[in-house]
Amino acid sequence: MSTGTSTFVIRWINFLTMILAIAVICFGVWMSTHHDACRRTLTLPVLGLGAIILIVSLIGFLGALKNVSWLLWIYLIMLCFILVGILVFTVLAFIITNNGSGHAVTGLRYKEYHLQDYSSWFLRRLNNTRNWRRLKSCLVKLEDCNNLPKRYKTLKAYKSAELSPIEAGCCRPPSECGYPAVNASYYDLSYHPVSSNKDCKIYKNSQSIKCYNCDSCKAGVAQYMKIEWRVVAIFNLILFVILAAVYFVGCCARRNAARNSSSKIRGR
Repeated sequence: MSTGTSTFVIRWINFLTMILAIAVICFGVWMSTHHDACRRTLTLPVLGLGAIILIVSLIGFLGALKNVSWLLWIYLIMLCFILVGILVFTVLAFIITNNGSGHAVTGLRYKEYHLQDYSSWFLRRLNNTRNWRRLKSCLVKLEDCNNLPKRYKTLKAYKSAELSPIEAGCCRPPSECGYPAVNASYYDLSYHPVSSNKDCKIYKNSQSIKCYNCDSCKAGVAQYMKIEWRVVAIFNLILFVILAAVYFVGCCARRNAARNSSSKIRGR
């Protein structure tokens, strides 16, 4: 690849990623001012990601703009670490999310989830009291359970609904308990549960309690996280291919910059 082409491509790619980084940082600042504690927990990761992208892009942009070989070296080294990090995270994400799947229940269009089906990594984090207390407060604030009666106004509509993993695990008792549903937010708990599952005794009709302390709720969150992680892992694979191509162009730009520097020294 010619000197002009490689430096031009690197220059404009990093200019665009600098704009992206500034947008990410602004989004992180906005999140830090938000009153929702659930969103504020993501502030530092978002700001950190924006700062890393900005620094790497700035170094690459200046190196390509000024045709400085040592700046491009630093840019390539940092980009190499990012590529390795993305690859490691992606492999781990696929390994962690390899276990766990829903169980079909007769008469229901959605599946139920069992916590023991998921990887030990999920189990350690979801069974941690502090982590679950924070996650539970977020689930309550999202009001997914409170919105079910608004979406399904009749018992027939509720029974034929396709609930999400979190709705299926956190908003209702497990089907094995045998509690009859009165509507989308109320179960008749006067019946003696037919199962020894501890979730049957934990479930309450109160909007702030529901089944948020149940293993079935943790399993629903694990399934949700599994789906999200798989999406992120696939995105990372695409990002890895793109960054690998950028890395190749950066290598060409650094090599050409080094040749230009050597030519100027010999010309003197």
